[in-house]
Amino acid sequence: MADVLLSKVRKNYNPAILKDTLRNINLDIKDGDFIVFVGPSGCGKSTLLRMIAGLEDITDGDLVINGTRMNDVPPSKRNIGMVFQSYALYPHMSVFDNMAFGLKLQHMDKKEILERVVKAADILGLEAFLERKPKALSGGQRQRVAIGRCIVQQPSVFLFDEPLSNLDAALRVKMRLEISKLHQDLNATIIYVTHDQVEAMTLADKICVLSPLKANAESNLEQFGAPLELYNHPVNLFVAGFIGSPKMNFLKGEILSIDEKSSVVKLITGERITACVDASRASVGDKVILGVRPENLVKVDSAEATGGKVTGKVIVTENLGAEFYVYMESGASEIGSDFTVKSESELAVTAGDEFTVGIPASACHLFDEAGIAFPRTEVYKRS
Repeated sequence: MADVLLSKVRKNYNPAILKDTLRNINLDIKDGDFIVFVGPSGCGKSTLLRMIAGLEDITDGDLVINGTRMNDVPPSKRNIGMVFQSYALYPHMSVFDNMAFGLKLQHMDKKEILERVVKAADILGLEAFLERKPKALSGGQRQRVAIGRCIVQQPSVFLFDEPLSNLDAALRVKMRLEISKLHQDLNATIIYVTHDQVEAMTLADKICVLSPLKANAESNLEQFGAPLELYNHPVNLFVAGFIGSPKMNFLKGEILSIDEKSSVVKLITGERITACVDASRASVGDKVILGVRPENLVKVDSAEATGGKVTGKVIVTENLGAEFYVYMESGASEIGSDFTVKSESELAVTAGDEFTVGIPASACHLFDEAGIAFPRTEVYKRS
């Protein structure tokens, strides 16, 4: 396997207008890591993957794999395997021949080809399907064949470009488990692109969050770290709103008081919330945005409601059996954003009701006017 290092990487499709797609991307990917690129459409995550594969040129910066600069090395010489969103299987060939095709083009010994294909089929549970044609396979089995075609090449780095987006919801969950198991079995370096932050949280050792590049931004790499680091300590509003499902609630207010371990925020509705954050770089009266995740809200009379409370009007409720969601309007919510409550049990509220929820002080996040997070002094843990 291999280490992958990206240093000050930039991509510009049209230098004449000086509009970058990617800018100042710095990543240090260690041998055996499972890295996920995640972000909304147009943020450049697939472009970055294709630059690593050699399918896109690098405008500036360096790509180094196992100590060798790869900027000018053709894709076929990079020892990289890629799995695309489309299965791209040959319909007239059997599963065995689809997996063996690339090896045959290299004029590899037949015995070696057989050993590699059989081993990959065993890893992927395809032993019983080697003689079948793709039309006789399910979507998940076809995706496994595409992965198997990559495995037999024994690449130093595996690249996955949204491989599960064509599958239905249940099959996506099953394939997520299989890809995670594959990583454990191969101890491979895997770089995986998805727009689905749930996939990112469940699969990744580390997540790279990308955003659409703003004109004057230094980079569109927002944060790179372990899933729980991004969940508990997002560096800015973008990461806080993107990581987590449902997304974090944001409330507008101003700082009322500051001490070493907590700050009091007065929401624009007048409600006061205590947040376990270090806002010492701010001043009393500064405009801020308070964040709290829907799953961390509690009953207003709970002993955990140490931060305060928020009241709103219920818009709609959703009962999913194991989870119950309340969507409500709060006067302090960001414009165009509802306030969401997630509960493990059904709540006695209906549309039109006034509903009050409690906020644990340790569950709060706080962001300045520029959207930069203040450090948290405590992380909420459910009792």
